[in-house]
Amino acid sequence: MTWVKICGMTSLEDALTAVEAGADAVGFVFYAKSPRNISVEAARAIVGKLPESVEKVGVFVGETAETVRKISQNAELTMAQTYADFRNPLSLPTDQFLEEASCRVIMALPASQLQHEESDNPDVIAGFRVSSSFRDRIAAVLLDSGTAGRPGGTGEKFDWQTVVPITDVMGRLGMRLIVAGGLTPRSVGDAMRELTPWGVDVASGVEARPGKKDSEKVRAFVKAVRDADRKAG
Repeated sequence: MTWVKICGMTSLEDALTAVEAGADAVGFVFYAKSPRNISVEAARAIVGKLPESVEKVGVFVGETAETVRKISQNAELTMAQTYADFRNPLSLPTDQFLEEASCRVIMALPASQLQHEESDNPDVIAGFRVSSSFRDRIAAVLLDSGTAGRPGGTGEKFDWQTVVPITDVMGRLGMRLIVAGGLTPRSVGDAMRELTPWGVDVASGVEARPGKKDSEKVRAFVKAVRDADRKAG
């Protein structure tokens, strides 16, 4: 079944709603500019009341591996999702970053900035070097609709067709793909049919307002994913 993450948790009530709806993971945003930003202490309090089987994912923007590691440990998270700040080399998802982060990492990339070019080097995808050791360390690659200035949470979908060549290469290399960006209960099935991702990620598409989830939309989103799973056989 497709892995489902409901992101941008700011309350225990919303996190439990996602869990009860059947989500595989919940996300906590540690980015001051986001309306879904949460403190380490508040996140840890929520995490402590969630089932062990649910992934607790920290979302980071432009942070170093040391910061990712410290916050993940203090908040008792099980995974980190990182958006690199390309002006800060220490935030780039390199082999060294993945080793120093000391946790499973989802590498988040803005789909709008990826351009696939055929390369004779099998370790290069859209300009990123993905060596075998890198592939062994990375949990998944997440493609989002953000830009360098606004990495995620835009509420807008990207053009799925533009990344098909990249996702095809990822599939051949055995890399997991997560699709995010403007997904809703109505559109997620289409995204799954177009890109056949390992996972899907939603925040604004199931909200009543930024930072507050709509329980009916959360349940409808998970149901739409499971319905699409069944149709895919």
